[in-house]
Amino acid sequence: MKRYFLLIIAITGFQIVSAQYTEIINSKRPGFSESPYSIGTNVYQVEADFFYRSSNNPSILGRPSSYGSDIFLRYGKFDEKLELNLNLTYQIDEVKSPFDKNYFIHGISDLTIGAKYLVYQQEFADRSKEIRSWKKRTAFDFKRLIPSVGVYGGVHTNFFVNELFLHKDAFIDSNIFEDGMSYKGALLLQNDFNDRLVLLTNLIADRIGSENDYYSYIVTLTYAVNQNWSFFIENHGKFKTDYSPEQQFGTGLAYLISPNLQVDAAARTNFFDNYSFVYASAGISWRLDKHQDAIIFKNTPIKKNSTKNKKGFFKRLFSKKRN
Repeated sequence: MKRYFLLIIAITGFQIVSAQYTEIINSKRPGFSESPYSIGTNVYQVEADFFYRSSNNPSILGRPSSYGSDIFLRYGKFDEKLELNLNLTYQIDEVKSPFDKNYFIHGISDLTIGAKYLVYQQEFADRSKEIRSWKKRTAFDFKRLIPSVGVYGGVHTNFFVNELFLHKDAFIDSNIFEDGMSYKGALLLQNDFNDRLVLLTNLIADRIGSENDYYSYIVTLTYAVNQNWSFFIENHGKFKTDYSPEQQFGTGLAYLISPNLQVDAAARTNFFDNYSFVYASAGISWRLDKHQDAIIFKNTPIKKNSTKNKKGFFKRLFSKKRN
């Protein structure tokens, strides 16, 4: 059972202790949602993938397909509940030409700098040691319906971004093409129903301060199959966007190779639209673990300076005789 618990951590960052650090890698991949938990102090983590996206959406201006790589850098510092991160997307787009053969453009399409913080962590009682009552030991803890809560804030910068991707009339998807800088905020929720099953819910406001701002939600259900394998199903819904599906449904698998290394694969498509959309990715997550637990001393007796203790044994003896 402990191994299932640790595997869930690898996909969702789930834990029941106060520290953010976990014994095995805490990866955001392969879903789009994010856990409220950080990776822990003095941990360096890289999550990367190769993706392919195709769509025949008539609203997309001459760019039916793209492929590239997402690189997500994470670093824990200052506080166990705080994480700093950077997301970079490099992609290649096919561009249709009405006069000649199709051609390709490439470059960095997004560079986002952000941070997240765990605001509230739900605590659960360990009922596995309950020996007096089987009913109490196996009963559902209704506190698990109350999620842990985190917040995220980020800035979409235009540093090193190819201007062809920034131009608002040349975008494939409204969340990666924008003039200038914009902002992103998210509320991150996590329900731990048991040691195998975890639900993540993200409420997102993106491209704030731009003409292409939009709102979305992501709901991800993750289940640990055995000691190494886990899979997820996910619904990603968007509002106020004409250039990507309003409803995406995805699924995928993750495999834990070692405590610091994970590989994964995922696919998603759209429903309720009059055009097709396909997205597929394969990725890897790796961390450099430099974490050290803080040592806290409790109920330590406090030393008090005493003038009597400063005297030697014979001085104390002779002073008593003189008295």
